Amino acid sequence: MTDNQFKFTPSVLAWPLYFVLSLWVIYWADIKFHLHLNDFGIYPRTLKGLRGVVFSPFLHGSLEHLYNNSIPLLVLVAALRYFYRKQAFKVIVYGILLSGLFTWAIGRESYHIGASGLIYVLVSFIFFKGIQTGYYRLVALSLLIIILYGGMIWYIFPEVKQGISWEGHLGGLLTGLLFSRIYVTPQYKKQITYDWERPDFDPSQDAFMKRFDENGNFVNPPKPDSEELFEDENNMPADNSTHTHSRPVIRIVYSYTPKPEKDGEKENKKSD
Repeated sequence: MTDNQFKFTPSVLAWPLYFVLSLWVIYWADIKFHLHLNDFGIYPRTLKGLRGVVFSPFLHGSLEHLYNNSIPLLVLVAALRYFYRKQAFKVIVYGILLSGLFTWAIGRESYHIGASGLIYVLVSFIFFKGIQTGYYRLVALSLLIIILYGGMIWYIFPEVKQGISWEGHLGGLLTGLLFSRIYVTPQYKKQITYDWERPDFDPSQDAFMKRFDENGNFVNPPKPDSEELFEDENNMPADNSTHTHSRPVIRIVYSYTPKPEKDGEKENKKSD
């Protein structure tokens, strides 16, 4: 694995800019021409509400809502395109669809709009995938994501804040985790180089290779010398015959050293 996998191209900036710009244009058109596009959001468990699976990420209820989603999208889409170039398009498109279906399946009976579900997909995917690869640059990216957006975890729970779609947040988080397992990144695996693959490898100096003759046949190593016999002097028979053991005899010798007496103790003995 080398850092050549990371290539900066105009798409790293173009993707997030065009995506966020489209959100602002749609919001402007909705306000300007009174299109009431919020009706195209996800309405759970209704056939009509399924169209929101595609359209809801592009719809926002207020300027504050749109602004709060724009900054994370700029950062996260750019990071996804730069570090995970091959998986970026699939993560964004399928992330919108799968997280939207999750919201449609479990959401409350109300219109769910906004790109926050996609944001949770990106945060979840980038974090978990970086940890799974173990590559130091991607792990550092995962930690940076947690520092910037770690507080978002609280908004996947019900009743944390009124007026937010926690179902969409939860769906995005689970979708990103699922994609981190599905989309493999073999280019980031650490390559294992064995000794015989190194350019400076010398077979004549390798202990294992020495066991092969000139015809390529494996030659067994010589048998070890017979085990030495040890005598146990304390258990020797009276006839002075040698007593053998299958294992060496361990002799433990204890030495007794009197404890030195203190001056006070000496005076007490003298007085006695």
